[in-house]
Amino acid sequence: MQQISESELVLMNIIWKNGGATLYSQIMEELEQDNNEWKKNTVLTLLSRLVEKKFLKTKKIDRRNEYVAVVTKQEYQTMQTQSFLDRIYEGNVRHLVSALVQQELLSEEDWKEIEAFWEQGGNGKETD
Repeated sequence: MQQISESELVLMNIIWKNGGATLYSQIMEELEQDNNEWKKNTVLTLLSRLVEKKFLKTKKIDRRNEYVAVVTKQEYQTMQTQSFLDRIYEGNVRHLVSALVQQELLSEEDWKEIEAFWEQGGNGKETD
């Protein structure tokens, strides 16, 4: 699967936040609420790119386009995590965890959540 830009990710997050399907007008409203001043053409170009990359598909509702996520947020996060792990740590999870520990990026609460996750057989619910 292709990478998406930071700008495209902004739009995907809006669509995911709205249950995976959003009208163009709703996207523009949310961008305005976030004080994002992208022009109509910029947003339409980014949406078109996401359709081309197969992250979105369009669905006609009367004369309006609804943008529907083809990829869930969790699927995207999994893909990005694997890509990062492969590129930076040559696929070695131990090296990633070692770096997190050495840089003191895992809090005591993080450790407790990880332990609880493993105690549940790796089926813990996402807390974010």
